[in-house]
Amino acid sequence: MAKLSIRNLDVSAKEVLMRVDFNVPLKDGSITDDTRIQAAIPSIRHLLAGGAKLVLCSHLGRPKGGPDAKFSLAPTATHLASLLGQPVKLAPDCIGEPTAALRAALQPGEVLILENTRFYPAEEANDAEFARQLAASAEIFVNDAFGTAHRGHASTEGVTHFVAQSAMGFLMERELKYLQQELANPARPFVVIMGGSKVSDKIQVIMSLMEKADIILIGGAMAFTFRTAQGFDVGDSKVEVDKLELALEILAKAKSMGKTFLLPANTRITDKFEDGAQTRCITPYEEGGSISPGWMGIDIGDRAITEFREIILTAKTIIWNGPVGVFEIENFAKGTRAVAEAMAEATGRGATTIIGGGDSVTAVNQFGLDTQMTFISTGGGASLELLEGKVLPGVAALSEA
Repeated sequence: MAKLSIRNLDVSAKEVLMRVDFNVPLKDGSITDDTRIQAAIPSIRHLLAGGAKLVLCSHLGRPKGGPDAKFSLAPTATHLASLLGQPVKLAPDCIGEPTAALRAALQPGEVLILENTRFYPAEEANDAEFARQLAASAEIFVNDAFGTAHRGHASTEGVTHFVAQSAMGFLMERELKYLQQELANPARPFVVIMGGSKVSDKIQVIMSLMEKADIILIGGAMAFTFRTAQGFDVGDSKVEVDKLELALEILAKAKSMGKTFLLPANTRITDKFEDGAQTRCITPYEEGGSISPGWMGIDIGDRAITEFREIILTAKTIIWNGPVGVFEIENFAKGTRAVAEAMAEATGRGATTIIGGGDSVTAVNQFGLDTQMTFISTGGGASLELLEGKVLPGVAALSEA
């Protein structure tokens, strides 16, 4: 069933506890990338405009079983205040009497951020008593932290048992729309692009999306596991030797289902894994072909780029998870950049283009193409689990619409 949305709530003069994902990167106490905070702003503004007494909770980093100043949410409170143009209070803790007093004093339209929920091991243990204290006096819970929705923690699942209503925020709503609803019956042709280093990381996603996809394009280091399984010599390229049988099973399943499962036709290789290293394109996947010892594949080749681009531009729905090369190094980034550019062009032609979280998001941001995609997921593990068809605890716990 559909879940209750933030847009269906009456929050006037009510205390609303909202789970956000403010797990942002910090350097010397300053935020280096505020993407996750920006993503929560529409829901925050909506609740404040509705007259909510807004209490925000989040984790940050991986503190070891207790409070740690370097994982304080203080920088996020300061930054959020500048974005909203109003004061944002920071509680000294996420539970306890001083925090309860601050919550009780909140007025409609005011914001309070609770300190890092992971200062307590009870958060990740989804301890019921801790969840009850976290929910405290809130009447409504809003979850807008999609990136943690695959975790059954006190602040994502536990608190829902101690409030009258639990709803999804705008960010959560968009994630579910594009990663679940849009892919339930996608406009065709439906193309899936899978990259990254390991077949094992993406096996369930590949198997799940194979049921719906018309064409699956494979790039990244995982392609070498498939090619090794097919009997080709890939030199010093990264291979999961314990997944060769699995790779053959995937190829056999795709064939039996009549799916186009396309591995890169050729490969860009290098003899040094470093910036400025020499590269060349070779076609080692033909009779007797191989990558020489001392050389490794680090990107899809020019012929593969042409083939991938042609397929992407004919698609009506495209989802991409995982870069097709080592895009972090400029001269290994040609394939990933070409895929991103083709997707941007496909968007302009009316296709639905979805970046399914992880390093693909970093790539499209790096290439300045983020605004030219239909949707970019904020979740890493959550995106993958949703694409695998799993139920996310943080979503399942929300009230039905």
